[in-house]
Amino acid sequence: MPSVTLDDLQAFARATAGARHDDFSAQALARAADEYAVRRREGIATYQVTVDGREFPSVFAALLDPTTTFASADLTLVDAPSDPRAWEWIRPLRRIAFASDGSAELYPLDGAGPPERSIVRLLLREHYVPRPREEVAMASAAAASGGIPTQLEPLADSIRFVRAHGVVAFSAALLLYLPNERVRLEVDLLNDALLRDPRAGRLPIARRVHRTARVSHAVDRFIARGELPVASTRALEALVETHGLTPLELAPILGGIREFGTSALQGLAARGLANFDKRTGVYRPRFDAFLLPSEADESGAPTSFAPLPNPSLRTSVMELLAAADSRATCPLCGDALPPGPRRFLCEKCEAEVGSSPDGGPVA
Repeated sequence: MPSVTLDDLQAFARATAGARHDDFSAQALARAADEYAVRRREGIATYQVTVDGREFPSVFAALLDPTTTFASADLTLVDAPSDPRAWEWIRPLRRIAFASDGSAELYPLDGAGPPERSIVRLLLREHYVPRPREEVAMASAAAASGGIPTQLEPLADSIRFVRAHGVVAFSAALLLYLPNERVRLEVDLLNDALLRDPRAGRLPIARRVHRTARVSHAVDRFIARGELPVASTRALEALVETHGLTPLELAPILGGIREFGTSALQGLAARGLANFDKRTGVYRPRFDAFLLPSEADESGAPTSFAPLPNPSLRTSVMELLAAADSRATCPLCGDALPPGPRRFLCEKCEAEVGSSPDGGPVA
């Protein structure tokens, strides 16, 4: 049984959206909640929440209390599994303590070692925005975010945004930025559960490519704008954390039908977020697409790049800078560089781009 009922969702929408949540909107919310229940993934463990020093039976119970500010909060997993297969693609954890300055302490599952300090941002996933019939008739059916401007914000600011717009959130992603990486955790807000990663059991963990927090933040910031539907968002997230994917490899992550993978990847390519290699049928991410114009100007890089002949060279200044940040990975493929004198590319990429050691040292 869900910890949050449809009546709870309707009460929250009425309290925050007011007259915008009329009978038409109430029926639409019920349909949206039913559709989310069908798509909802398996949970790893349930969690308990403390907000502003007070315990609440659910996140929505805290949201319904107008006195809560979410300046501080605590999320503690209940009966978290020790089986590593349950944590595939996810950082195992026991507790997250949110602070008023937008940071969070990430406590490891086994309790070994001190907590890791991170910067935390909340990203809305599946949600419903109350709108009366006449507003829906005038709005574009393609608006993925319901016509409201969204962005990455700290927990307290995100809660103010949700209340101001009457957003009924079904799920959300907690983005924890550590010094050298970003940890993404998805939570079901109706069942108060940490969700299994959609790639678990469907894409080998060996396919994962290290991305620095800097690169991940740029991608997260773009996704937070709400311009992509949920399926395209998941496709983009899976793509940027690999060397590339085919529609057949992506399909199980999106529901099992190959056409889902094809449609999502073609959509990303049409938006300039991915490149397609006709020789191999592989789609690769275009990281330059996530640069802000001001960032491109400061770095001296153009805001767009013409395709290069060699697919492995279809990268970006941002990816190169990210590799320079970590100083441990190849900027083209993301593989770890060997110890010793630092090379610019790994041996595999040197051979592919025609810059082998026989042709001279790499700068």
